[in-house]
Amino acid sequence: MAADEFPKIKLVRIAHVFYKHKDPKAAIQFLRDFGFSQEKEVGNRTYFRGYGTAPFLVCVEAADETAWGGACFEVETAEDLERAATQLPAAAKATPVYDLAEAIGAPGGGRAVTFYDPVDGFPFHLVHGQQKVEARDPRFPVVQVNFPVAKNRAVNKFQRFEKRPAPVHKLGHFGMCVTNFAASYAFYRKHFNFFPSELVHDEAGVDHTVFFRLDRGSEQVDHHIFFLYQGPEWHVHHTSYETHDFDTQVLGHDWLRDKGYENCWGVGRHVMGSQIFDYWFDPAKFILEHYVDGDLLDMSEPTHHTMEKDAHLHVWGPEVPPTFLV
Repeated sequence: MAADEFPKIKLVRIAHVFYKHKDPKAAIQFLRDFGFSQEKEVGNRTYFRGYGTAPFLVCVEAADETAWGGACFEVETAEDLERAATQLPAAAKATPVYDLAEAIGAPGGGRAVTFYDPVDGFPFHLVHGQQKVEARDPRFPVVQVNFPVAKNRAVNKFQRFEKRPAPVHKLGHFGMCVTNFAASYAFYRKHFNFFPSELVHDEAGVDHTVFFRLDRGSEQVDHHIFFLYQGPEWHVHHTSYETHDFDTQVLGHDWLRDKGYENCWGVGRHVMGSQIFDYWFDPAKFILEHYVDGDLLDMSEPTHHTMEKDAHLHVWGPEVPPTFLV
């Protein structure tokens, strides 16, 4: 390692996200209809979990103004957390380590650090020592698919599904529009174990979009856990949540449609990452995605470099709406 190279803070997973809502009642109802379980209410914060082992995935904070409250990643060690508090650049304005349960009453506890993106100033959180919870049984049917020449379902057996929200398993990824892509990319690559699965560049060869995965060596990880792209004004693009399978996803799509929510884009199949996607606007116009069937990579897979004109967002599904690219 070069003398001036920063020993990277090792991230393990994306843990949870925070939203501030001027109309928390509407936001809370949307999250229920999206497939989350309301776990805890503390003061002006409401916590939601999935059916996996994470103590919570989303926190809604009642606030005077609607705003993005940041994403949180679990770090590998307590030392990583302390280094984030003391060794990140001054421009990141990292806080001292604090107790998450004492500070905001969060389920699962743990100790945390908050810093701010040094380019655009949005909040970013790190946690260590969160306690996992017992996974829940979402009562999914065992689906056995019949193909033209491979009949997997026994004779006289039926496929029967329940109309309901699509239960969320985990938080998969989130994305940010940033105003200086090169500077943001350099900061996150230097200080954390983010690795570019895909880089998209313009005709001059200048990169403007990255899909980051975590460098966990031979461990299989999601194709991307965090993405950045260049834009005129910073904002969160969307947060994304894994559900069980395609039937579950489309049942959830129909549930949200029938409840009167606004679909952003979907259902369709991505190219980069391969996920089947379904994007929805919540009542405050934040975008949340259900996804299934994403790619898994390890560090034997190199970075892919793609010209923007070839960087197709989907292989099937509705055409990309203008509202998705804002």
